[in-house]
Amino acid sequence: MDFASFGIASVACITVICYLAATTIKQTPLANKWLPTLCGALGGVLGLAAMYLSVPDFPAGDPLTALAVGIVSGLAATGADQIVKQASK
Repeated sequence: MDFASFGIASVACITVICYLAATTIKQTPLANKWLPTLCGALGGVLGLAAMYLSVPDFPAGDPLTALAVGIVSGLAATGADQIVKQASK
């Protein structure tokens, strides 16, 4: 298995995990207006975890960058949800 592109794949994994978490949260009585905030926070936590767990080629070498990469990846999950929702109209 080639780990050269695993860093970018880990960013995509953060987006997928946040998307699945948002889909799960949608099934609860929690208001949908909190989904971007929750996805961003979860993405930030996952970004920091990826950096501290030494994921090969993770595109961040310091905690602030890892947090930013994670938050953007988490927010991308809400954008992906909106793309799917708008395309189905």
